[in-house]
Amino acid sequence: MTPFSCLPCARSTSSPDAFLLRYPHLRLLKCRHYEPQLPKIENLMLRPFQVPTRPYLPILSLRNPRRTHPCANISSFAEAEGGKEQNDEAIHLGTRQEDAKPNEEYLPGMAQAFNISSRTASAIAIFIAFAALTLPFFMKSLGQGVGVKTKFLSYATLLFGFYMAWNIGANDVANAMGTSVGSGALTLRQAVVTAAILEFSGALLMGTHVTGTMQNGILVANMFQGKDTLLFAGLLSSLASAGTWLQVASYYGWPVSTTHCIVGSMVGFGLAYGGAGAVFWTSLARVASSWVISPVMGALVSFLVYKCIRRFVYSARNPGQAAAAAAPIAVFLGVTGISFAAFPLNKSFPIALAQALGCGAVGAVLVYNLIRKQLGHLLEKSASSHSEPQESTTQTKNLGLLSDVAGPKGTQLEIVYGVFGYMQVLSACFMSFAHGGNDVSNAIGPLAGALSILQGGASSAEIVIPNDVLAWGGFGIVAGLLIWGYRVIATIGKKITELTPTRGFAAEFAAASVVLFASKLALPISATHTLVGAVMGVGFARGLNSVRAETVREIVTSWAVTIPVGASLAVLYTWILTKLLSFIL
Repeated sequence: MTPFSCLPCARSTSSPDAFLLRYPHLRLLKCRHYEPQLPKIENLMLRPFQVPTRPYLPILSLRNPRRTHPCANISSFAEAEGGKEQNDEAIHLGTRQEDAKPNEEYLPGMAQAFNISSRTASAIAIFIAFAALTLPFFMKSLGQGVGVKTKFLSYATLLFGFYMAWNIGANDVANAMGTSVGSGALTLRQAVVTAAILEFSGALLMGTHVTGTMQNGILVANMFQGKDTLLFAGLLSSLASAGTWLQVASYYGWPVSTTHCIVGSMVGFGLAYGGAGAVFWTSLARVASSWVISPVMGALVSFLVYKCIRRFVYSARNPGQAAAAAAPIAVFLGVTGISFAAFPLNKSFPIALAQALGCGAVGAVLVYNLIRKQLGHLLEKSASSHSEPQESTTQTKNLGLLSDVAGPKGTQLEIVYGVFGYMQVLSACFMSFAHGGNDVSNAIGPLAGALSILQGGASSAEIVIPNDVLAWGGFGIVAGLLIWGYRVIATIGKKITELTPTRGFAAEFAAASVVLFASKLALPISATHTLVGAVMGVGFARGLNSVRAETVREIVTSWAVTIPVGASLAVLYTWILTKLLSFIL
């Protein structure tokens, strides 16, 4: 039988039956590439058992492997960035944007998401489960020279910590990679592999080695002096309850804050077993205020960043050259700020500032060389032709920051998206590495505290976290990312608003800047909430109708119930664990 083939849209195969099953989204397409094949495809659609009842989620449709360049599928963004013009070739990751309606989207399984066989997906899941159950026996933290009961409880504690880390990977990693996948800068498979490496590296190399048993200053430690068994049960219940709610949220694709999950769990435990005086209510109020502060600040900054890109890049005489010139400047500012605020290399202010400026300069030079090497031929083409009638320039007179500016086309569009695609990938890599170092403490903090109590360590003092526990937390994050991470990535990258490399970069740059400076100013900020707000901000920059209100409503509702649900589950789990511990001990 004649093979179906269309390189711009999908792979080819010798079997039309297998072709339709492998690419069910073709039934939504009527692009010019498939016009000769439509009669055959329509005939196959008459066989109902071969046509899935639900279409693929567009963001998870595997693109042609030949088009995995950061500026791949450029035509898919022409209509979205160009304003009012229509483009018949505006196909985003294998399906037309107008066909990707929110009520038609669903979250497929792991096999469909990564375009692998169900056997391969099952093998990956079985391998992870086997490793999670066996690796604790080779860890020093399991306890040496202790009794059988203590070893059993240590083993159970490590599994509780793995469960929490698994759910952190399934939910929170979308902070770093969701916008990159949604804009097309990275494929889903590339994003997951890159994030897995960087998340584990960040957790092992940058994860905190010191923690306290009372997480985030939420509970008053003196209320639990001499109640080690109760405190041990409370720490385990906080891991279980936070992990449970994260798993529910990940299943539905809701991006929630892992820190807030832990806070809610600790509050529930403290109220139930220590009374109202066991909770620092001012700290809890600051956490609740971040529900408003984080998304509002993220949306405001991303709105301004995206408007600046449209005003000073899109309206330039040569948008491609303007984008190439702006990229090193943005990298210099970003790397300098991050190096100085987040990772100061010296305690002396002048020396730390000089070192941060040096790091920023090195980053700017590397990005400049990368852009010239990868996009130099396009930059030369645009420079040699800019004296001809302009295909993508805009009259810059009387344009304000909030003016509506049409997007570039053709070669200029390819250059702009290529530049911002590279910048978005770089920012996503850094955010992923930093996330692994920061948020792994949400899992291993209570885990290390519980192990210390169980094995005779301090119950309220600072606790040293061994390297094998850091690695264990990193492994849990990677496992959750591989199995369920695509669910929240789909929400961040696709369901809130349509993203392109410029919009994705604006959202990530704004979120990173807000989190960085708010943390230095001791403002209550959630990275998850900030990024969601930043994605909404670039949507608002295109108009209120560009943001899907139903998705935003679901996300905000999940934020509001995170602490109450975590608290309720913690009370229930603590009651169950105290009964079990009284029977075991």
